[in-house]
Amino acid sequence: MHNNNKGHKGVIILLFVGVLIGALDISIVGPAIPSIENSLKIDTQFVGWIFSIYVLFNLTGISLFARLSDIYGRRIIYIFALSTFALGSLWVSLAESFTSLLIGRAIQGIGASGIFPVASAVVGDLFPPERRGRILGLIGAVFGIAFLIGPFVAGTMLHFFEWHTLFLINIPIALVLIIYSFKLLPSNATTKSGSIDWWGISSLAFVLAGFTYALNNIKLANGTFDLLNLHFIVPFILLLVFAIVFLIVERRIESPIIKFSFFRNRQIQIVSIIALVTGMFQACFVFIPKYTVLAFSVSPSTASFMLSPIVLAIAVGSPFFGRMIDTYGVRIIVIIGLFLTAVGFFLLSQSHGQRSIFYLSGIFIGLGLSVTSGSSLRYIMLNNSSVQDRAISQGMLTIFISVGQLFGAAIIGFSLSALVSKDVFQPLFIIVAVLSLCMMLLAVGIKNADKM
Repeated sequence: MHNNNKGHKGVIILLFVGVLIGALDISIVGPAIPSIENSLKIDTQFVGWIFSIYVLFNLTGISLFARLSDIYGRRIIYIFALSTFALGSLWVSLAESFTSLLIGRAIQGIGASGIFPVASAVVGDLFPPERRGRILGLIGAVFGIAFLIGPFVAGTMLHFFEWHTLFLINIPIALVLIIYSFKLLPSNATTKSGSIDWWGISSLAFVLAGFTYALNNIKLANGTFDLLNLHFIVPFILLLVFAIVFLIVERRIESPIIKFSFFRNRQIQIVSIIALVTGMFQACFVFIPKYTVLAFSVSPSTASFMLSPIVLAIAVGSPFFGRMIDTYGVRIIVIIGLFLTAVGFFLLSQSHGQRSIFYLSGIFIGLGLSVTSGSSLRYIMLNNSSVQDRAISQGMLTIFISVGQLFGAAIIGFSLSALVSKDVFQPLFIIVAVLSLCMMLLAVGIKNADKM
């Protein structure tokens, strides 16, 4: 029994570090953008694709890796995902053109897409329900930690090395994780079905690509949205066509990447809606530094430092609330998390240059997001999925959150392009607070005893 516990601790560390390098690759690239832009002579209007292409391919690969891990076992797929991520990191570090850089970022995104859903599924495989909350909370804290240490790591390394080095450091870490994955992760498949829904994966990829491209090409003209430009119309039409194809394929195939039968379960319906809105909350977090610069007249570097209460609250709150789920049940914790988020964004809307209120709002927002972005939603998904469907359910949840992020970022982008002022943020933050209260009412329907 002692050896088993020791092995499980090793698994937790392995999963923790794996998710960390994937999360860090988002947070460390921001400070490197000026260097990359100058080095590769990138047009400023295209710089955003360094982020977007990573997210797009990450979304595209989630369902594929989740299904593959059910069929072939967690170990080999986790190792393959880490290897792909390392290959992408090497490619990016050697890139000498913008096209090559985007190819490398796409490969990284595909690799990272296999890390988190498989890690969450391994928790469901190895740990009983009463321990899943705290362990998923620890893994969920990784994102807060990554955003906390990412800019510091990037800033320190860029002071001594070129931007390429930021991506090279992923390779030795990935190699160590691969070695220990062979030793620690379970290798048994959880389903006997060997079919893979290639049509569904392909059509979903086109849906997500059209969604991402269309959202980023909506323009504002004379204060109204210009929805007639071809850069929006063409990808939007493709989105609709492939969405229909996707729905038809997924309803007919024996082993779909997204099981619509899941949505007959009221608990999964609730989680899916909250996940979409949570993604929008996270998108708001990305734009808070811009608000900070405008509201407090500080430099971007100072604005980043002022986000520390949010990030620290996420890092501390994720494991804490994970344990509370195990003790008090998931429903009350989700309700508390959404209430804290509502209070935090309302306070933020009222900060008006008052730093004490701003920092207090950051603590509330961080604690709230540590619940909805951490263990709670994944805990409910795990407990409402069969053993065979654990990975695919985690992949679905990640897709919902990511689509919410894209949608939220687009809405905020529209608002900012109309009026670059701190005044535009107040109504946005109030809307987020109201949305959070609505989700709190929805969360009343969550059951604590939601084991299938």
